[in-house]
Amino acid sequence: MSFRTVVITKQAKISYKNRFLVVKQDVNENYIHLSEIDTIIVDSISVSISAYLLKELADNKINIIFCDEKHNPFGELQTFYSRHNSSKKILEQIKWTIKDKDNLWMLIVKNKILNQFNLLQKIKSKQANLVKSYIEEVGVGDKTNREGHAAKVYFNALFGKSFTRGDGSNIDIALNYGYAVLLSTVSKEIVNNGYLTQLGIHHKNEFNPYNLSCDLMEPFRIVIDSFVYYNKDRTLDTNYKLDIVNIFNNTYLFNKKNYTLKDIITFYVKNTLEVLEKDKEYKEFIYEG
Repeated sequence: MSFRTVVITKQAKISYKNRFLVVKQDVNENYIHLSEIDTIIVDSISVSISAYLLKELADNKINIIFCDEKHNPFGELQTFYSRHNSSKKILEQIKWTIKDKDNLWMLIVKNKILNQFNLLQKIKSKQANLVKSYIEEVGVGDKTNREGHAAKVYFNALFGKSFTRGDGSNIDIALNYGYAVLLSTVSKEIVNNGYLTQLGIHHKNEFNPYNLSCDLMEPFRIVIDSFVYYNKDRTLDTNYKLDIVNIFNNTYLFNKKNYTLKDIITFYVKNTLEVLEKDKEYKEFIYEG
């Protein structure tokens, strides 16, 4: 499996040559074989890209994420067809029943809240048990929004009662950056399995092209949350961003074996989609810190 994330933070010209990504900056040229690359993050608007390179990246199922002038991710390249039988998969996706989707969403929410509890317990928060209590209250489809209630307690316990999502603080910006990379990583795997990211199981916003990605990324948000918690006094500069990106190369336990986070997301997405298609057992990602 590919393992490298390439981050380009200053003016450059990137192109393709003989199965290599070529990054030219001033008089220097760096070559990276495409087989090594999982994701490219273009963190500068002063980067020119050859159309042929974009075509090769798409053919090789390599993510490329683009950042704006404020260095915030704003978009990514996705192929139209990433699997030979995508039409069949999409037809199956359209036929997913409300019952099956609600049952899966219940499992995902329980998984997410369990991970939130594990982190709060690790940092010895007094709110850990309150968050844990929400797990048993999650019903089919989470109609009573235990996820939302748990999130409010969780974020207040983690970052203080003055913190709110969307407040534009350093913490919020760092979370958004990490979530954007996570969203792109999950989206890539959904497309690789032949499904549409637009058609979710719980998220249904008509203006969101990543509804299914938002569903499946939920249990993994904890990894970003934890890292930002332990680095909450840092400003989101280039080094901090590189550290966030490197999280995806860290090793975690999944299905009783150790894998990098990137590989776990690959396995998790495939398995979770098979819960709907093949009635397989849902496999949790349990964060243990």
